[in-house]
Amino acid sequence: MNTTQKVSLKAHNSFGINSIADKYIECTTFEDVISALPELRSSKYYILGGGNNILFDKQYNGTIIRPNVKGINIIAEDDDYITIKAGAGEDWDSFVEYTVDNNWGGIENLSLIPGTVGASPVQNIGAYGAEAKDSILCVEGVFVSSGKTFNLSRAECQFGYRDSIFKSQFKGDAIITHVTFRLNKHPEINITYSPVREAMAKRGCNTIQAVREEIINIRNNKLPDPKVQGNAGSFFKNPEIPAKMFDNLKNKYPNIPSYPLVNGDIKIPAAWLIEQCGWKGKSLGRAAVHHIQPLVLVNNGEATADDILNLAETIISDIKEKFGIELNMEVNYVK
Repeated sequence: MNTTQKVSLKAHNSFGINSIADKYIECTTFEDVISALPELRSSKYYILGGGNNILFDKQYNGTIIRPNVKGINIIAEDDDYITIKAGAGEDWDSFVEYTVDNNWGGIENLSLIPGTVGASPVQNIGAYGAEAKDSILCVEGVFVSSGKTFNLSRAECQFGYRDSIFKSQFKGDAIITHVTFRLNKHPEINITYSPVREAMAKRGCNTIQAVREEIINIRNNKLPDPKVQGNAGSFFKNPEIPAKMFDNLKNKYPNIPSYPLVNGDIKIPAAWLIEQCGWKGKSLGRAAVHHIQPLVLVNNGEATADDILNLAETIISDIKEKFGIELNMEVNYVK
């Protein structure tokens, strides 16, 4: 276990915000996590994954703990499926690459999503017609408050759209150390997302390796690299509205894109709403809306959390005024 005082978190968040934490603890084993619990119980703390879906304030008056537990192990296998347990500290995309290289299907559509394996169930990461919950079998870790370990099944994780029990009932208390996935040894190609389907049609082949390659190409062409321009990926959730509200908007905006949901609601792309309000490629102070993907807010250089939040709140206000739709942040603001 490595503990340091007064640490800059600039290298630990993809926005590149220069926040200072009182203390930073990195745990590389489950035993390290257990050893850190008394320290966490005695102070304000935050559990940090890869720092890719987070916006830090300029000062964090507490302890940052990062469960950087590594390891990938096959724990069960039959003719059709393979069950793999991965440490929370494993890089997510490297884990996806490992599964695809072995022709184990289920998470290839989640290629190139930044972050760690441990963060995947918290946010129930999703992209291109797939979500982490589709392949997660269980999630293991320990509760800070009680010191008790947990092993939660997929159902017990209460997964939803960019949501899980780790963002509600267990928020701030559950430290995830391992995630177990059940993957298909006879992969079924998921090309429900039209750009992926079109790209695959041009290739003339249907393999998860090809799906991963095309999704990487799509993401690289439309999303900024956090190493070059600070960002946290999709800043807002795509809003879900009642069908009646959508019908009224459709009459006013015939070209509004939409995706029907099983509960009868309609999902609207937040990127379209932002662009319609004229924010695509626009700056406000040291923060900006990306010029290709308006769902992404970027750090134009030495931006603070206040700069990012000011831009986000202005966009939320404009969309509320124009469409009557309330956008919600997908990024976690930590202060």
